[in-house]
Amino acid sequence: MSSRIAAFLFSLLTLSCLPVAAGASELSDKLTQPDHVLIMRHARAPGIGDPAGFTLNDCATQRNLNDEGREQARKIGNWLRQQGVSRAIVASSPWCRTKETATLLGFGTPEVQDGLASFFNDAAQGETANQRLEQYLRTALPGKGSRALILVTHDVNIGRWTGESVASGEMVLVRVDASGKPVSHKVYARPD
Repeated sequence: MSSRIAAFLFSLLTLSCLPVAAGASELSDKLTQPDHVLIMRHARAPGIGDPAGFTLNDCATQRNLNDEGREQARKIGNWLRQQGVSRAIVASSPWCRTKETATLLGFGTPEVQDGLASFFNDAAQGETANQRLEQYLRTALPGKGSRALILVTHDVNIGRWTGESVASGEMVLVRVDASGKPVSHKVYARPD
């Protein structure tokens, strides 16, 4: 074998052993665009709704994440990074379970947005909630640059806005129009 061929084969072998950086995926590519957002349901918080008399400024009165939910939120954040999402603006509902999920994703301190607030106890507020969400998107999407915009909210909100009912930790990639209304979407299962 000639020395040139041996050197070439050694180069190939060396290159194949180098770590490969996480590449972009369809999800991360879409999230860099100004008309896409990822909306997700908070991670596992056992139960339904909130206890009677709960208050938003007292997490002890609310339904909260359990240890499984906290681990789910971390796994989702890691999975998003594996998909190529490296920078993100994260916004959450004012509820403690959504704020904790948003924080555990690992993209920095989440913004609390009333447009993501649950209306589970007052279904008549669904349309108003959608209007507040769409107003937020009209403001947030133009300024996000190439960062992903990730919204952490509740099943009732996602269902009303996209028509999809999702389990804890599931995500919906949504393309929106200039007014913030959903045009199309794709559901992503919670990574396990």
